[in-house]
Amino acid sequence: MGLQIPLLRQRFPRPAPRPAEAAAAARFGGRIREPPRSYCPCGSGARTRPPEPIHTWRSIEPAARVRVRKPFAIAVLAATLSLAGCSRVAQPNVVLLLVDDLGWTDLGAYGSTYHETPEIDRLAAGGWRFTSMYAASPVCSPTRASIMTGRHPARLGITDWIGGEQRGLLAPPRNESELPLDERTVAEAFRDAGYATGFFGKWHLGSAPFLPQAQGYDVNVGGHGAGHPASYFYPYARPGSSPWDVPDLEDGETGEYLTDRLTDEALGWLETVDGGPFFLTLSYYNVHTPLEGRPDLVRHFEARVPGFEDQAVEPVAYGAENKRHQDHPVYAAMVASVDESVGRIRAFLGDRGLADRTIVVLVSDNGGLSTLPAGHSAPTSNLPLRAGKGWLYEGGIRIPLIVSDPGRAGAPGRTDGMAMTTDLMPTLLDLAGIGAAPGPPLDGRSLVGLMEGGEAVHDTLFWHFPHYHGSGNRPSGAIRIGSLKGIEWFESGRFELYDLAADSSETRDLSGTRPEDADALRRALSEWRVRVGARMPQGGD
Repeated sequence: MGLQIPLLRQRFPRPAPRPAEAAAAARFGGRIREPPRSYCPCGSGARTRPPEPIHTWRSIEPAARVRVRKPFAIAVLAATLSLAGCSRVAQPNVVLLLVDDLGWTDLGAYGSTYHETPEIDRLAAGGWRFTSMYAASPVCSPTRASIMTGRHPARLGITDWIGGEQRGLLAPPRNESELPLDERTVAEAFRDAGYATGFFGKWHLGSAPFLPQAQGYDVNVGGHGAGHPASYFYPYARPGSSPWDVPDLEDGETGEYLTDRLTDEALGWLETVDGGPFFLTLSYYNVHTPLEGRPDLVRHFEARVPGFEDQAVEPVAYGAENKRHQDHPVYAAMVASVDESVGRIRAFLGDRGLADRTIVVLVSDNGGLSTLPAGHSAPTSNLPLRAGKGWLYEGGIRIPLIVSDPGRAGAPGRTDGMAMTTDLMPTLLDLAGIGAAPGPPLDGRSLVGLMEGGEAVHDTLFWHFPHYHGSGNRPSGAIRIGSLKGIEWFESGRFELYDLAADSSETRDLSGTRPEDADALRRALSEWRVRVGARMPQGGD
């Protein structure tokens, strides 16, 4: 029997919200006024001006937590009104769901037979499911920076997870410890277009003063400088204190689970946004370590651990081993908690009549944690892809991406064109009808055309990971042109070549039999590093 999740509609009885959500809403210190309406001169109906906050959020450092949203620029409004017929519907709401360390095959919609994700699978069934979506990095902070800015981590100087620097044979380059405030973020673009913007969960792009509320978000709950929680259970802290203690959630209850609480907080905030539109980023700490699942879910998956007759691990490179099977009940429970959260959010949107005008996007920040030094046990498997988090093989960088846009014409379904997390910012703005603003050029491109059946927006993608990682990886770079992929190892200068069309598992290195292709990819990768100013490791001591 499948995982039994309580009926979601019963969690949101009309009209009153769940007590936990009502309590969360109360913490935001007041509601937002219904936006004033203004007459549309073409007669197609009224348009709304951006809502104005009338209360600060909570009572802690209100000036730091609340930023007044800028009104629409007159030119933008005039351009909008001049569209043929002025018949465009109201701006859609946008929900960005970012799941930490979620592997390419961790969802049912992407082939998992052990993990249970019925809510996410339904989201995928009604939306666009990308099969060649890539993280800009095999670790979290660089990818998150690319999502926030639409720019490649190599340009930003954030090429490792913040706080994760290690030395080996080579000395890795400097890694920036925060996302610069002068970078224009996706949240700033939405805020400046009149959206209410809320961030809930993992940030890991710098501590104060580089937190979400300084990067375009009106509110921030749970986001700070650390990359994982001290614990997934209340009080989300270690005895005494630690850098991993999750902030803003001090008023919980024993047994409360972090994913449930962050969902409560997010839905509570949505209760305060009257009239919209809103841009919600729910950035789950799941499924990052520490491995801790809700006891009821863990028991469920313990009862159905599959048995396998073949070997549990296989070698990858540099003494690391790759897990071959998904059979970890705690990890499966953590995935299930995310799935339940997605179901709650969609039910909330449906109950309040917002589903048809809300874009929902679900994405990961890097591959699943399947690869570790020999003798250590990883929690998931990315097979048929090679390796996992921390590596530039496919398992470390290919990730799930699901886009649901009920108001868009066209036929949703499987999308095979290459894409990268740098594309999310221009895609979200395009979906919402928000034009590009002045600023540095983006590396990402809108995927809307690809979603509508057009050609792929990329024929070449690049990666730069000049760092050592606890999974066993060594400093490296990678390039994909069409179906050909090359990986360069900076310690030795070795270059591997794979044809993903015939060998998605990267088991047959073609560099010896196709040297001209290998040399062409190596040159292209080297030239790209020069163009973006990528920092390189130096010879060790």
